[in-house]
Amino acid sequence: MGTRLAILGAGAWGTALAISAARHHREVLLWARDAAQVADMQATRCNARYLPDAPFPEALRLTHDFAEAVAYARGPEGLIIIGTPMAALGGMLQSLPDDAAALWLCKGFEKGTGRLGNEIAQALRPQARNGVLSGPSFAHEVALGQPTALVAASTDTALAEQAVAAFHSDSLRVYTSTDPMGVEVGGAVKNVLAIATGIADGLSLGLNARAALITRGLAEMTRLGVALGARADTFMGLSGLGDLVLTATGNLSRNRTVGLQLASGKKLTQILQDLGHVAEGVYSAATVLQRAQSLGVSMPITEAVVAVLDDRLSPAQAVGALMGREAKAEGSAF
Repeated sequence: MGTRLAILGAGAWGTALAISAARHHREVLLWARDAAQVADMQATRCNARYLPDAPFPEALRLTHDFAEAVAYARGPEGLIIIGTPMAALGGMLQSLPDDAAALWLCKGFEKGTGRLGNEIAQALRPQARNGVLSGPSFAHEVALGQPTALVAASTDTALAEQAVAAFHSDSLRVYTSTDPMGVEVGGAVKNVLAIATGIADGLSLGLNARAALITRGLAEMTRLGVALGARADTFMGLSGLGDLVLTATGNLSRNRTVGLQLASGKKLTQILQDLGHVAEGVYSAATVLQRAQSLGVSMPITEAVVAVLDDRLSPAQAVGALMGREAKAEGSAF
């Protein structure tokens, strides 16, 4: 294929996409900031820290030279994928020239500003081609070539189609969307809701409780998205319902794991230390709630998760607060 593809960030998800793409491209460039990590990956031909059982295809090339990676994927045939945590997205976007098309993988609201990725990009590089690649996807399964579906979202339809050309394969199906706001709200809020579902499962509250949390969580997510200008139907797609179901129920979910361990009585600092990976829901939960409150949007599940993370309520007390809320009509906004 003709796309010159550079992936910036060699965490689990960036590496998994690089492996997947390299199976059907002549060359894919994976950049990591740490020269020692690059040297180790070159020697072992795998990412031993994150995906030790997923060997690199021959077409996957590695570099720690940022300028080289960006230069490789500039211009109309190039595509840059940013695989960093949300906290680093703004800095990465600022480092890119306007003629470099970019999609990011991170999910969440920026701490401090409350911005989503598309809002950050609009502020930092409004003339450039920007978008997000999201959907229900565990990195390990993508790296192993197990069937997965993603959505590439951008107001630039040609960019979304370019992502399809870059990643669509017999194991990875890529859909397009013109609603990046909706796709990003889904990707951010589902992490918070997965913590809630993990708490409920950790307390052995049963499958009925899990189904209720997912369903009412989807309603919260949709309310916030619509208030931010997203389309309601986006939340019935891959980045809304799809990603929520996966993250709330899958045992590979870091955010669900946080909830399970909170329910067991473990302190958040210890959980995060043991996890060894970023659990975006922990860092974005308070920002999600602040953004919702600024818009007058009710998000009681998110509010309960924030109270647990802040150690203001125990997991059991948070569940009690949710169950004690006044009854409402299902379709009501509050």
